[in-house]
Amino acid sequence: MAERTIIIDHGSCYMKTGLSGHQEPAVLTPSIVSYLPCKENPGPSHARRRLIVGINRKHSDNFSYPVQRSRIVNWEGVELLWSFVIQKHRKGQEFEDCPVLITESPFWEPGDRKKILEIMFEFLDVPSLLLADQLEMSLYASGLLSGMVVDCGFGLTRVQPFQLGRPLRSSGKVLELGGQDITTYLRQSLFKDKSDGYSLAQMETVNKIEMSQCYVPQDLADSLDLCHSLPLSIDKGNACWLPDGTKVELTPMQHVAPELLFSPQVFDLPMPGISQAILDSVTSCEDSSRQMLMAHVIPCGGNTMYHGFTRRLFKELAASPFSSNGTTLWVNPKRHFSVWLGASLVTHLSTYKPQWTTREGYMEGTRL
Repeated sequence: MAERTIIIDHGSCYMKTGLSGHQEPAVLTPSIVSYLPCKENPGPSHARRRLIVGINRKHSDNFSYPVQRSRIVNWEGVELLWSFVIQKHRKGQEFEDCPVLITESPFWEPGDRKKILEIMFEFLDVPSLLLADQLEMSLYASGLLSGMVVDCGFGLTRVQPFQLGRPLRSSGKVLELGGQDITTYLRQSLFKDKSDGYSLAQMETVNKIEMSQCYVPQDLADSLDLCHSLPLSIDKGNACWLPDGTKVELTPMQHVAPELLFSPQVFDLPMPGISQAILDSVTSCEDSSRQMLMAHVIPCGGNTMYHGFTRRLFKELAASPFSSNGTTLWVNPKRHFSVWLGASLVTHLSTYKPQWTTREGYMEGTRL
């Protein structure tokens, strides 16, 4: 392939994009679009309204996520986002005709792939395209060919065992559980708001709290007992300011909101936690591969960056009967970019060359 490839890892919350060969994506773009009123249509209907990337602060109630739980729900928004990042990376004659790699969600249907080819070749005029499985890319980023990839992102948590580069599909697990649910819990508990929508100010407040004050406890009961036994003044970072200027003290449960990933039942979410999903996946594999998988657990995704996440995951997996020979977590400090990093490696592998689709091949196929 070309010396440089534009890589687009389109998650439910962010797009990670950049040129292959680098150590991390160059641009993080919120996976958000907004419809703005225009002269022809000043009302709430989307018809004939102007679509922009990101959030317009003057009309901050009109933003949405075109990808939700890894499913594309707004093709117009996705096309705009892809066009935006491709043009950004095409600046300069050197990268004018770069091929494009898009990381692929497990929920994409054949019709989705057909639509992606149409957008890329007919509207964005890319020379060639590769759709690459996201979990497979994370495996390659780890430097391993066999192991258990555990991806915990904004919309989904996915567990997929691999053996010699081959996914054991029947043993994969998908939980509709991720950072989106942590955000929803914090927003609803802070603002006492049970609706699906939220304002820009609320979103910014919750994001700040998540990044600075939330963590995964090693033992939920012990952490709550400790928090309750301390006077609030002990923790000077316990307070936060709401958009209306109100000062509130965060509760112990708000601090440990990422516990939701391990104990969703505590938050009234009827599904197994991440550790149980891994053990269920291992149980469904052949006996001969279970010890190998437990010795090669590869956490990745933005939620794995929470303080305490990897220690808690190791603690729970190490207590399982499959860990008699030891559990090992392969922890990459850039694991929130694992999918993108693996895709960057794949663009230089000759073994993937037959999987690329060229514009000429696509156009020839549409004429048949």
